[in-house]
Amino acid sequence: MNWDYPDPFIHALAPRAEDIDGLNHANNAVYVRWCEQTGWAHSEALGLGIADYRRLDRAMAIRRGLYDYLLPTVEGEQLTLATWLMGGDGKLTMERRFQLVRNSDQATVLRGHWDLVCIEMSSGRARRMPSEFIAAYVTAKNALTSCEVI
Repeated sequence: MNWDYPDPFIHALAPRAEDIDGLNHANNAVYVRWCEQTGWAHSEALGLGIADYRRLDRAMAIRRGLYDYLLPTVEGEQLTLATWLMGGDGKLTMERRFQLVRNSDQATVLRGHWDLVCIEMSSGRARRMPSEFIAAYVTAKNALTSCEVI
């Protein structure tokens, strides 16, 4: 694949009948859901799941999400969604990038970008990343891993 950045975490996907909208292609909201699922899968692969977030009373919350919908996809089409952790200050913020590629012709059909901020779950207020987040997200970011079709 011709990825925007090296060493992505990848997720294999294929639109199902329920993902298709009145325009006969995968609905834009489905892409957003796939990004969320892929972001969580990447986080879990790095050793941080929702139970860890609750135990630490911290979470990486989306402060801003941007999506460029470039091409449509149809039911059954084989796709690969890649994600990377980028930038950030190692204290409070980081970025997550996405690229969705159609396998048959390697065309990029979506690019996404999240600005993330660490929050205290109990209050919703911005807080510094705990050491576990720094170890998983900042130090070990961009570990190449794959997961199953969703």
